[in-house]
Amino acid sequence: MAHTPRKRFGQNFLHDYSIIYSIISSIQAKPNQHWVEIGPGQGALTEPLLNQGLRLDVVELDRDLVVLLKQKFKQYANLQIHSADALRFDFSALADGDEKLRIIGNLPYNISTPLMFHLLDNAYCIEDMHFMLQKEVVDRICAAPGSKKYGRLSVMMQYYCAAELLFEVPPESFDPAPQVMSAIVRLVPHRQPPVAVNEVSKLNRVVTQAFSQRRKTLRNSLKKLIAEEDIVALNIDPTLRAENISLAEFASLSNLLQEETALLL
Repeated sequence: MAHTPRKRFGQNFLHDYSIIYSIISSIQAKPNQHWVEIGPGQGALTEPLLNQGLRLDVVELDRDLVVLLKQKFKQYANLQIHSADALRFDFSALADGDEKLRIIGNLPYNISTPLMFHLLDNAYCIEDMHFMLQKEVVDRICAAPGSKKYGRLSVMMQYYCAAELLFEVPPESFDPAPQVMSAIVRLVPHRQPPVAVNEVSKLNRVVTQAFSQRRKTLRNSLKKLIAEEDIVALNIDPTLRAENISLAEFASLSNLLQEETALLL
């Protein structure tokens, strides 16, 4: 069954067998594991995953592709196909008891960030995640303080998980070929957060505010949230910009905001 890629779903189908082999080699899938594939498309990764003998759930939005997948893989008893929107799908419902899911997917660029944060809401039942993303997004996820690519996405993703760029994927590996380089990233949720944060929503608020005016110093970008003297009291230089502030320092700032909010109640 032929399928024409649909732009509205952000479909770019992987067809490069050398890249597929590299992905399968990198993820080290084993027969006793429970995997979830997001956006399987025409099954380029689905088939080699199934051949590992593992249990596999796939989540696909395009109903035509669901029909194609059901026909193509009807002989596999270890596959469950879900016709659903991954942004609204309850991934935790797939995990049995204390079971940890391993997630993989070639994510549409237009929903990759909200989808990753949706998954991290269920991080307690996820072992790791391997995603094909726009390389620019992977660079931002993995960026360190001091880098121009370091921003809100870097801080918040690194609060939730350890991130590693595995390798790059050129446009010609897809049909149709996107206009950008892609990359494979490994995300491993932290079992214990790397920093102490009293309230994650406050961390997000401080980080978002600081990077919304990234050319301004903390003194100016955070002046509506935190007084300059309070920033100094944390041994953080208020003349620095957000791109120079570590996750630990953002955590301290957010905890201060949490405490100040509590005092006002």
